[in-house]
Amino acid sequence: MGPMLDTETRKPIWRHSILDADGICSPGFENKQVLVNKSMPTITQTPLEGSAQPGQPQYKDLYKGVTDFYIEKVMISSNAEDAFLVKILLRQTCIPEIGDKFSSRHGQKLYSVCGLIFPQEDMPFCDSGICPDIIMNPHGYPSRMTVGKLIDLLAGKAGVLDGRFHYGTAFGGRKVKDLCEDIIRYGYNYQGTSGITAYIYFGPVCYQKLKHMVLDKMHARARGPRAVLTRQPTEGHSRDGGLRLGEMKRDFLIGYGASMLLLKRLLISRDAFEVDVCGQCGLLGYSGCHSCHVSSLRIPYACKLLFQELQSMNIIPHLKLARYNE
Repeated sequence: MGPMLDTETRKPIWRHSILDADGICSPGFENKQVLVNKSMPTITQTPLEGSAQPGQPQYKDLYKGVTDFYIEKVMISSNAEDAFLVKILLRQTCIPEIGDKFSSRHGQKLYSVCGLIFPQEDMPFCDSGICPDIIMNPHGYPSRMTVGKLIDLLAGKAGVLDGRFHYGTAFGGRKVKDLCEDIIRYGYNYQGTSGITAYIYFGPVCYQKLKHMVLDKMHARARGPRAVLTRQPTEGHSRDGGLRLGEMKRDFLIGYGASMLLLKRLLISRDAFEVDVCGQCGLLGYSGCHSCHVSSLRIPYACKLLFQELQSMNIIPHLKLARYNE
Protein backbone atom coordinates (compact mmCIF):
# COMPACT_ATOMS: atom_id res chain seq x y z
CA MET A 1 0.00 0.00 0.00
CA GLY A 2 1.59 3.25 -1.13
CA PRO A 3 1.51 6.72 0.44
CA MET A 4 -1.87 8.17 1.32
CA LEU A 5 -2.95 10.90 -1.12
CA ASP A 6 -4.74 14.13 -0.39
CA THR A 7 -8.31 14.05 -1.73
CA GLU A 8 -8.03 17.49 -3.36
CA THR A 9 -4.45 17.85 -4.64
CA ARG A 10 -3.82 14.10 -5.14
CA LYS A 11 -0.36 14.60 -3.59
CA PRO A 12 1.08 12.55 -0.71
CA ILE A 13 0.14 13.86 2.72
CA TRP A 14 3.16 15.43 4.51
CA ARG A 15 3.36 12.79 7.21
CA HIS A 16 3.47 10.08 4.50
CA SER A 17 6.04 11.80 2.29
CA ILE A 18 8.94 9.45 3.15
CA LEU A 19 7.04 6.27 2.26
CA ASP A 20 7.90 4.25 -0.84
CA ALA A 21 5.44 2.58 -3.19
CA ASP A 22 5.21 -0.38 -0.76
CA GLY A 23 4.18 1.91 2.11
CA ILE A 24 7.45 1.51 4.07
CA CYS A 25 9.98 4.27 4.79
CA SER A 26 13.40 4.46 3.13
CA PRO A 27 16.82 4.73 4.86
CA GLY A 28 18.34 8.17 5.21
CA PHE A 29 15.22 10.18 6.05
CA GLU A 30 14.49 12.06 9.27
CA ASN A 31 11.88 10.39 11.39
CA LYS A 32 9.06 12.63 12.51
CA GLN A 33 6.63 11.05 10.10
CA VAL A 34 4.85 7.77 9.49
CA LEU A 35 7.31 4.86 9.18
CA VAL A 36 4.90 2.15 8.01
CA ASN A 37 1.59 2.99 6.35
CA LYS A 38 -0.55 0.92 8.69
CA SER A 39 -3.51 2.36 10.57
CA MET A 40 -6.31 1.14 12.80
CA PRO A 41 -9.84 2.44 13.38
CA THR A 42 -10.34 4.36 16.60
CA ILE A 43 -13.95 5.54 17.13
CA THR A 44 -16.76 4.70 14.72
CA GLN A 45 -19.07 7.66 14.20
CA THR A 46 -22.77 7.33 14.92
CA PRO A 47 -25.14 6.81 11.95
CA LEU A 48 -26.42 9.93 10.28
CA GLU A 49 -30.00 11.00 10.93
CA GLY A 50 -32.46 9.30 8.63
CA SER A 51 -30.03 6.55 7.49
CA ALA A 52 -29.18 3.14 8.85
CA GLN A 53 -25.62 3.23 7.48
CA PRO A 54 -22.90 3.81 10.11
CA GLY A 55 -20.58 6.78 9.71
CA GLN A 56 -17.02 6.55 8.39
CA PRO A 57 -14.56 5.25 11.01
CA GLN A 58 -11.63 7.39 12.09
CA TYR A 59 -8.13 5.95 11.69
CA LYS A 60 -4.89 6.59 13.54
CA ASP A 61 -1.34 5.79 12.42
CA LEU A 62 0.30 2.92 14.29
CA TYR A 63 4.00 3.40 13.52
CA LYS A 64 4.75 7.09 13.66
CA GLY A 65 8.05 8.59 14.80
CA VAL A 66 7.84 11.52 17.20
CA THR A 67 11.51 12.25 17.99
CA ASP A 68 14.60 13.24 16.03
CA PHE A 69 15.75 9.88 14.71
CA TYR A 70 17.30 9.03 11.36
CA ILE A 71 16.36 5.86 9.54
CA GLU A 72 19.50 3.71 9.29
CA LYS A 73 18.29 0.35 7.90
CA VAL A 74 15.00 -1.25 6.87
CA MET A 75 14.56 -5.04 6.85
CA ILE A 76 11.53 -6.91 5.46
CA SER A 77 11.01 -10.64 5.96
CA SER A 78 8.10 -13.10 5.80
CA ASN A 79 7.22 -16.63 6.87
CA ALA A 80 5.47 -19.53 5.15
CA GLU A 81 2.04 -17.95 5.80
CA ASP A 82 3.11 -14.74 4.00
CA ALA A 83 2.99 -12.76 7.24
CA PHE A 84 5.40 -9.88 6.76
CA LEU A 85 7.75 -8.52 9.43
CA VAL A 86 9.27 -5.04 9.07
CA LYS A 87 12.23 -4.02 11.25
CA ILE A 88 13.52 -0.44 11.16
CA LEU A 89 16.87 0.51 12.72
CA LEU A 90 16.85 4.12 13.92
CA ARG A 91 19.88 6.29 14.69
CA GLN A 92 19.99 9.32 16.96
CA THR A 93 22.70 11.86 17.76
CA CYS A 94 22.70 12.45 21.53
CA ILE A 95 24.65 15.47 22.76
CA PRO A 96 25.52 15.17 26.50
CA GLU A 97 23.32 17.30 28.72
CA ILE A 98 22.54 17.73 32.41
CA GLY A 99 21.22 14.46 33.82
CA ASP A 100 23.00 12.10 31.41
CA LYS A 101 25.03 9.27 32.91
CA PHE A 102 28.72 8.51 32.39
CA SER A 103 31.07 5.87 33.75
CA SER A 104 34.76 5.15 34.01
CA ARG A 105 36.38 1.75 33.52
CA HIS A 106 36.34 1.27 37.29
CA GLY A 107 32.53 1.31 37.44
CA GLN A 108 32.42 4.79 38.97
CA LYS A 109 28.97 5.77 37.71
CA LEU A 110 26.95 6.96 40.74
CA TYR A 111 28.94 10.19 41.07
CA SER A 112 29.38 10.58 37.31
CA VAL A 113 25.90 11.89 36.43
CA CYS A 114 26.30 15.24 34.66
CA GLY A 115 25.22 17.88 37.15
CA LEU A 116 26.52 21.07 35.53
CA ILE A 117 27.98 22.16 32.21
CA PHE A 118 30.48 25.03 32.49
CA PRO A 119 31.79 27.27 29.72
CA GLN A 120 35.51 26.63 29.23
CA GLU A 121 36.56 30.09 30.45
CA ASP A 122 35.06 29.26 33.88
CA MET A 123 36.90 25.92 34.19
CA PRO A 124 40.11 25.54 36.21
CA PHE A 125 43.33 25.18 34.22
CA CYS A 126 46.97 24.26 34.78
CA ASP A 127 50.06 26.34 34.00
CA SER A 128 50.24 24.85 30.50
CA GLY A 129 46.65 26.00 29.81
CA ILE A 130 44.99 22.56 29.83
CA CYS A 131 41.39 22.41 31.15
CA PRO A 132 39.84 19.18 32.44
CA ASP A 133 36.99 17.71 30.40
CA ILE A 134 35.24 16.20 33.44
CA ILE A 135 35.45 17.12 37.12
CA MET A 136 34.24 14.28 39.33
CA ASN A 137 32.79 14.61 42.81
CA PRO A 138 35.45 13.25 45.23
CA HIS A 139 32.75 11.96 47.62
CA GLY A 140 32.41 8.92 45.35
CA TYR A 141 35.76 7.43 46.38
CA PRO A 142 35.27 6.56 50.11
CA SER A 143 31.97 4.73 49.63
CA ARG A 144 32.80 3.01 46.31
CA MET A 145 36.46 2.33 47.21
CA THR A 146 37.65 2.72 43.61
CA VAL A 147 41.31 3.27 44.52
CA GLY A 148 42.28 1.88 41.13
CA LYS A 149 40.86 4.96 39.44
CA LEU A 150 43.16 7.24 41.45
CA ILE A 151 46.12 5.10 40.43
CA ASP A 152 44.78 5.06 36.86
CA LEU A 153 44.91 8.87 36.75
CA LEU A 154 48.45 8.96 38.10
CA ALA A 155 49.71 6.06 35.96
CA GLY A 156 47.99 7.55 32.91
CA LYS A 157 49.85 10.84 33.35
CA ALA A 158 53.18 9.06 33.90
CA GLY A 159 52.54 6.77 30.94
CA VAL A 160 51.74 9.66 28.59
CA LEU A 161 54.93 11.49 29.62
CA ASP A 162 57.12 8.39 29.35
CA GLY A 163 55.40 6.90 26.30
CA ARG A 164 54.82 3.50 27.94
CA PHE A 165 52.02 1.38 29.37
CA HIS A 166 51.29 1.02 33.10
CA TYR A 167 49.21 -1.46 35.06
CA GLY A 168 46.67 0.94 36.57
CA THR A 169 45.04 -1.03 39.38
CA ALA A 170 45.65 -1.37 43.11
CA PHE A 171 46.69 -5.05 42.80
CA GLY A 172 49.86 -4.92 40.72
CA GLY A 173 52.17 -2.94 38.51
CA ARG A 174 54.52 -0.20 39.62
CA LYS A 175 54.21 1.45 43.01
CA VAL A 176 52.60 4.83 43.44
CA LYS A 177 55.87 6.18 44.80
CA ASP A 178 57.67 5.29 41.56
CA LEU A 179 54.93 6.87 39.45
CA CYS A 180 55.17 10.10 41.46
CA GLU A 181 58.93 10.23 40.86
CA ASP A 182 58.31 9.78 37.13
CA ILE A 183 56.08 12.85 36.86
CA ILE A 184 58.52 14.91 38.98
CA ARG A 185 61.15 14.40 36.23
CA TYR A 186 58.84 16.23 33.83
CA GLY A 187 58.19 19.15 36.18
CA TYR A 188 54.81 18.07 37.59
CA ASN A 189 53.60 17.98 41.17
CA TYR A 190 54.58 14.92 43.23
CA GLN A 191 50.96 14.28 44.27
CA GLY A 192 49.61 14.46 40.73
CA THR A 193 47.73 17.69 41.42
CA SER A 194 47.97 20.70 39.16
CA GLY A 195 46.20 23.98 38.56
CA ILE A 196 46.48 27.72 38.94
CA THR A 197 42.95 28.62 40.00
CA ALA A 198 42.54 25.44 42.14
CA TYR A 199 44.56 22.32 42.88
CA ILE A 200 42.91 19.31 41.22
CA TYR A 201 44.02 15.70 41.01
CA PHE A 202 44.52 15.77 37.27
CA GLY A 203 45.24 13.12 34.64
CA PRO A 204 44.04 11.20 31.56
CA VAL A 205 41.40 8.52 32.11
CA CYS A 206 38.89 6.72 29.88
CA TYR A 207 35.23 7.74 30.24
CA GLN A 208 32.19 6.36 28.42
CA LYS A 209 28.64 7.61 27.98
CA LEU A 210 25.95 5.21 29.20
CA LYS A 211 22.56 4.70 27.59
CA HIS A 212 20.71 6.12 30.63
CA MET A 213 19.80 9.56 29.30
CA VAL A 214 17.48 12.06 30.92
CA LEU A 215 15.40 12.62 27.77
CA ASP A 216 14.44 8.95 27.67
CA LYS A 217 13.45 8.85 31.35
CA MET A 218 11.78 12.23 31.82
CA HIS A 219 8.05 11.60 32.21
CA ALA A 220 4.97 13.28 33.63
CA ARG A 221 1.23 12.89 33.19
CA ALA A 222 -2.04 14.33 34.48
CA ARG A 223 -4.62 11.89 33.13
CA GLY A 224 -4.05 8.92 30.89
CA PRO A 225 -4.73 5.24 30.21
CA ARG A 226 -5.81 2.85 32.95
CA ALA A 227 -5.64 -0.92 33.29
CA VAL A 228 -8.93 -2.65 32.46
CA LEU A 229 -8.91 -5.08 35.39
CA THR A 230 -7.87 -2.88 38.32
CA ARG A 231 -8.69 0.56 36.84
CA GLN A 232 -5.32 1.78 38.08
CA PRO A 233 -2.96 3.86 35.90
CA THR A 234 -0.79 1.82 33.56
CA GLU A 235 2.88 1.25 34.36
CA GLY A 236 5.90 2.47 32.46
CA HIS A 237 7.10 5.43 30.46
CA SER A 238 6.37 3.82 27.08
CA ARG A 239 2.69 3.26 27.96
CA ASP A 240 2.14 6.80 29.27
CA GLY A 241 1.90 5.37 32.79
CA GLY A 242 1.32 7.08 36.10
CA LEU A 243 4.00 8.27 38.52
CA ARG A 244 4.64 5.57 41.10
CA LEU A 245 4.51 6.41 44.80
CA GLY A 246 6.59 3.57 46.27
CA GLU A 247 6.48 1.92 49.66
CA MET A 248 9.37 3.92 51.11
CA LYS A 249 7.90 7.25 50.00
CA ARG A 250 4.61 6.16 51.54
CA ASP A 251 6.45 5.52 54.84
CA PHE A 252 8.02 8.98 54.72
CA LEU A 253 4.64 10.62 54.20
CA ILE A 254 3.16 8.61 57.11
CA GLY A 255 6.06 9.72 59.32
CA TYR A 256 5.50 13.37 58.44
CA GLY A 257 1.74 13.09 58.93
CA ALA A 258 0.87 14.13 55.37
CA SER A 259 -2.41 12.23 55.42
CA MET A 260 -4.26 14.28 52.81
CA LEU A 261 -1.41 13.87 50.32
CA LEU A 262 -1.52 10.12 50.91
CA LEU A 263 -5.29 10.12 50.37
CA LYS A 264 -4.90 12.00 47.09
CA ARG A 265 -2.05 9.90 45.72
CA LEU A 266 -3.23 6.45 46.85
CA LEU A 267 -6.98 6.86 46.32
CA ILE A 268 -8.29 9.91 44.50
CA SER A 269 -5.61 10.08 41.80
CA ARG A 270 -5.45 6.31 41.42
CA ASP A 271 -8.64 4.21 41.48
CA ALA A 272 -11.30 5.80 43.68
CA PHE A 273 -14.64 3.98 43.42
CA GLU A 274 -18.06 4.59 44.98
CA VAL A 275 -19.73 1.49 46.51
CA ASP A 276 -22.89 0.88 48.52
CA VAL A 277 -22.41 -1.23 51.67
CA CYS A 278 -25.23 -2.88 53.61
CA GLY A 279 -25.13 -1.86 57.26
CA GLN A 280 -26.66 -5.17 58.45
CA CYS A 281 -24.68 -7.88 56.62
CA GLY A 282 -21.57 -5.81 55.72
CA LEU A 283 -21.59 -6.91 52.08
CA LEU A 284 -21.35 -4.76 48.99
CA GLY A 285 -24.76 -3.65 47.80
CA TYR A 286 -26.26 -4.31 44.40
CA SER A 287 -29.14 -3.00 42.35
CA GLY A 288 -31.70 -5.39 43.93
CA CYS A 289 -30.65 -4.78 47.55
CA HIS A 290 -33.63 -3.31 49.49
CA SER A 291 -31.98 -2.93 52.88
CA CYS A 292 -32.73 0.24 54.82
CA HIS A 293 -29.17 0.52 56.12
CA VAL A 294 -27.13 1.17 52.96
CA SER A 295 -24.17 3.52 53.18
CA SER A 296 -22.06 4.90 50.34
CA LEU A 297 -18.31 4.56 50.69
CA ARG A 298 -15.35 5.57 48.56
CA ILE A 299 -12.77 2.78 48.44
CA PRO A 300 -10.05 1.81 45.95
CA TYR A 301 -11.37 -0.22 43.04
CA ALA A 302 -8.63 -2.77 43.70
CA CYS A 303 -10.08 -3.26 47.22
CA LYS A 304 -13.54 -3.88 45.80
CA LEU A 305 -12.00 -6.31 43.28
CA LEU A 306 -10.27 -8.18 46.11
CA PHE A 307 -13.55 -8.56 48.02
CA GLN A 308 -15.28 -9.99 44.95
CA GLU A 309 -12.43 -12.41 44.19
CA LEU A 310 -12.50 -13.62 47.80
CA GLN A 311 -16.26 -14.18 47.49
CA SER A 312 -15.67 -16.27 44.37
CA MET A 313 -13.56 -18.61 46.56
CA ASN A 314 -16.30 -18.76 49.22
CA ILE A 315 -14.43 -16.43 51.58
CA ILE A 316 -16.91 -13.73 52.57
CA PRO A 317 -15.42 -10.46 53.90
CA HIS A 318 -17.85 -8.35 55.94
CA LEU A 319 -17.40 -4.59 56.34
CA LYS A 320 -18.22 -3.27 59.81
CA LEU A 321 -19.49 0.30 59.55
CA ALA A 322 -19.26 2.84 62.34
CA ARG A 323 -20.60 6.40 62.48
CA TYR A 324 -18.27 9.10 63.73
CA ASN A 325 -19.56 12.17 65.54
CA GLU A 326 -18.74 15.39 63.75
